[in-house]
Amino acid sequence: MMDLILWRHAEAEEPEDGSDDLNRALTARGEKQAARMAAWLDRQLPDGLRVLASPARRTEQTASALGRKFKMRAELLPGAAPADLLELAQWPRSKGTVLIVGHQPVLGQTIAQLLELKAPDCAVRKGSVWWLRQRQRLDLSQTVLITVQSPELL
Repeated sequence: MMDLILWRHAEAEEPEDGSDDLNRALTARGEKQAARMAAWLDRQLPDGLRVLASPARRTEQTASALGRKFKMRAELLPGAAPADLLELAQWPRSKGTVLIVGHQPVLGQTIAQLLELKAPDCAVRKGSVWWLRQRQRLDLSQTVLITVQSPELL
């Protein structure tokens, strides 16, 4: 069994003309969103999980709110593909839990692919978490949606 938790970065500053997208910081509201979600996650997460984040400033700040060690991986930068994300997570081969802090649209594209949705991607709100589980039932491999959490509801 493997769990894959996809956490979209919290609300960030709007991009300015000519500014570097990767340097966009969280807004005050985004910092509160990240803190609320991190507090909820901290109560749910198992020991020994791997935490991976895009090196963009807003994802680094979101992941930092959790207060656990994490690795920044370029494979998660904006423009990534679901195949990159799944390979990095070692889905579904790995055991245990992997938490990925990343961006749209790749998070929504990955969710749509894993849940076999008809749409090519799925809307993922800023700061929200989608928790997926890969399990075996007899000879069948299944992806199960465990929960979706939005910081506004915590």
